[in-house]
Amino acid sequence: MIKNKPFRHLVITIARFVVIEAVRNRLFGLMLIGVVGIFGLGEFAGGLAITETAEVQGSLVAFVMRLAAVFIISLLVITGVVREFNEKSIEMILALPAPRYVYYIGKLGGYLMLALIVAGVAGLPLFLYAGPGQVLLWSFSLFCELAIITALCFFFLFTLGQVTAALSAVAAFYLLARSMGSMQLISHSPILDTGTTAQEIMRTGLDLVAVLLPDLDVFTQTGWLVYGGGMQDLVPIVVQTVIYVGLLSAAALFDLYRRNF
Repeated sequence: MIKNKPFRHLVITIARFVVIEAVRNRLFGLMLIGVVGIFGLGEFAGGLAITETAEVQGSLVAFVMRLAAVFIISLLVITGVVREFNEKSIEMILALPAPRYVYYIGKLGGYLMLALIVAGVAGLPLFLYAGPGQVLLWSFSLFCELAIITALCFFFLFTLGQVTAALSAVAAFYLLARSMGSMQLISHSPILDTGTTAQEIMRTGLDLVAVLLPDLDVFTQTGWLVYGGGMQDLVPIVVQTVIYVGLLSAAALFDLYRRNF
């Protein structure tokens, strides 16, 4: 029986190779090009703004950075793990005398480190438009959002097993979670309250789906950069991150254990 200490070393090794692979794939060069491009877009928007130039620039840069960070992490996780499936390298790792959760924890830890780097880089240009405290709050919230996306990518990848299907599922989940608050607000609007059975069914269905989804509307709010935010805003974000990463990881591990390699 192998002790836990070698397991820790294996987890660290797997996580380290995730970061090395990202470096070899020129992730940081791509991020640098993206930051420069988005910064230029913000400067262009600032030139068109009549008033509150810094606020307009910061809001636009933050919005595009958020979407770009989610896209980069989703693409990294899904393509990286699928490459291991196709090259059969995952079979060599799982053939080691260690449980499969060691592989998952190592992979998850490596991609979470990349998510932390991506969130930090995404916040760098925002220091030009907002205070340090506001930018750090925004960046940490983005990291929490990327942590949920990372666990979600593993779940859909192990379940669906294809790049296109997994990316589509992640995109659909993310857009639904981002827009669910607005959809609920519209469904509960008194203007649309006709009292029909179909409307009640739709309203109840949206409320049930909203319970299952993370409230991504409260994550990484652009308003923090303009109007400020506080530590109290992080409490629901951290709680949701812990809950959803745990649940998605449990579901992904279930699929990983039932797969035959």
